[in-house]
Amino acid sequence: MESKINQEVIHTAMAHEGPIETDAVIVGAGPVGLFQVFELGLLEIKAHVIDSLAYPGGQPVELYPDKPIYDIPAIPVCTGQELTDALLKQIEPFGATFHLGQEVTTVQKQDDGRFFIETSKGTQFLTKTIFIAAGVGAFQPRTLKVEGLDKFEGSQMFYRVKNPADFAGKNLIIAGGGDSALDWALNFVNEGPNKAESVILIHRRDGFKAAPANVAKMHKLCEDYEMQFIVGQITGYEEKDGKLTGAKVTGADGVTRVVPMDVLLVFFGLSPKLGPIAHWGLEIERKQLKVDTEKFSTNIPGIFAVGDINTYPGKKKLILSGFHECALAAFGAVSIIFPEKKVFLQYTTTSPKLHKVLGVESPVFD
Repeated sequence: MESKINQEVIHTAMAHEGPIETDAVIVGAGPVGLFQVFELGLLEIKAHVIDSLAYPGGQPVELYPDKPIYDIPAIPVCTGQELTDALLKQIEPFGATFHLGQEVTTVQKQDDGRFFIETSKGTQFLTKTIFIAAGVGAFQPRTLKVEGLDKFEGSQMFYRVKNPADFAGKNLIIAGGGDSALDWALNFVNEGPNKAESVILIHRRDGFKAAPANVAKMHKLCEDYEMQFIVGQITGYEEKDGKLTGAKVTGADGVTRVVPMDVLLVFFGLSPKLGPIAHWGLEIERKQLKVDTEKFSTNIPGIFAVGDINTYPGKKKLILSGFHECALAAFGAVSIIFPEKKVFLQYTTTSPKLHKVLGVESPVFD
């Protein structure tokens, strides 16, 4: 499930003296942020893209790159990784520049109407518009709150799986009751190069917020003694010579037992945190940015919000909804970027101008 982004289609930033002057900066390189590049590109607006992750793809690539997605129009099924690769290929003609592994720390409105942006790596921009496509915000896993356990994070306790091969042949405890916990439990039980020595799934109750088919597979594997499932909560741990050797699990009967282990994987889901965005003066409702439905502008003209980060009456958190929002946000930005220019809706099927922008030949119709 490791990310395999095609680096050839990503234009990464080069060293630059002083602020980068641009028409548009997109904050977030998930599917919606990538499609925002496309919609702006059709209007001849070049974008710079900033993301805190080291690669594009956002939540689908970070959390479930190999899980199927079924509700992308005209694509019966694709994985998060495949969707990301396809979007990167689609936006290639527009030459967006990516600034990865950094987050926006400063946004200040300038006297000339532009915005000054600075990132955690010191990259600076002067931009006419900002498009926030930051999904649920910063990726903040819900942590396992057991005093002292955090010292093992990154060595024997993990909230994400970057390279499944690192856990092959290990005695694993997987904590959680959602899709990620079940997916990884099944992954490490299955025969293959990443198979663990043993897998014990721990969840506080017998009910799961996961695909029923996977829950059924897990119970069948337990019946076949291929893995174990324990109802309980991790309340402590044991260590020896500085190594984590076991988890203290308190069951529904109130009895605490020690479960031996090599590695602990915790999947309690994400806690949405806006991070620095919360301090930009934007109108916020339940950790989401309020926008209009005409152009998906925030309360600050020139700053737009698309995808899961925004909220409005009737909002549905679907990738396809985010794609729709990108189109209207791009048109909404034209009057700011090109105040003297009249822009008319054109169709990629028939417009020679758009064919030129996309780098394709105009078709000849009989």
